[in-house]
Amino acid sequence: MVDYGKEFMLYLMDEKCYDNYFLKFDLLDGDCFRALLSKGLGLGIIAGSVLVKVPQITKILGNRSARGISLFSVCLDLFAITIHMAYSFVNGFPFSAWGDTAFLALQTAIIAMMVLFFGGSTVLAAAFSFAYSGLVYALMGGLTPLNYLLIAQGFNVPILLLGKLSQAFANYRNGSTGQLSAVTCFMLLAGSLARIFTSIQETGDQMMIITYGSSSFANLVIALQVLYYWNSDKQKKSGSTGAAAVKKPKAKSKKTD
Repeated sequence: MVDYGKEFMLYLMDEKCYDNYFLKFDLLDGDCFRALLSKGLGLGIIAGSVLVKVPQITKILGNRSARGISLFSVCLDLFAITIHMAYSFVNGFPFSAWGDTAFLALQTAIIAMMVLFFGGSTVLAAAFSFAYSGLVYALMGGLTPLNYLLIAQGFNVPILLLGKLSQAFANYRNGSTGQLSAVTCFMLLAGSLARIFTSIQETGDQMMIITYGSSSFANLVIALQVLYYWNSDKQKKSGSTGAAAVKKPKAKSKKTD
């Protein structure tokens, strides 16, 4: 039992930190604390990413509509997530530093298919799923050289910003966030902010740090829009309901002599 416990702790920290904590009882080691915090945050982000876009998916399903969701934004976001996932996987970075992108990619792909499906393009939705599966295999199955992935990762920042900010522009143009889930938006913001720290601590890769910094900025813009437009849909619905509830005055009956 002790061996299993040690193996688990060695997944969270290296041998040196294990000795400091459990043999020397040095609980004030700053480097070990930062490493342990980063690993714990990474695993927490991965656990949260399993469900981070589920509220968005269920909201679309519940309303049977993807109104207000920009397909262009979703596809750009999916491309950026997929490139980041493939880049991290091929580089051999710890799973705790990028594992959330695997779940985000799957859920974002589902959202893209739902936007196409509820937009009336069933065939396109099916074709998209096959095309995306082939792209993931090509990027992560050893068919794409690492230097190509590095170049693609370099384009990730403008692609990510373009995708997120196009959704922000769509929100501004519509005067509403439509079917966007507030829970999903705030979870994405929290995750991207935490990833800045874990990327610095676990990989030191400047490209990953810049990517998550840009993602945090774009997610913040959308989260602020969610707060700003919070009551817009409710007011529109209440306004239309109130107008419908106004009854027309009854015509006066004619008096007979």
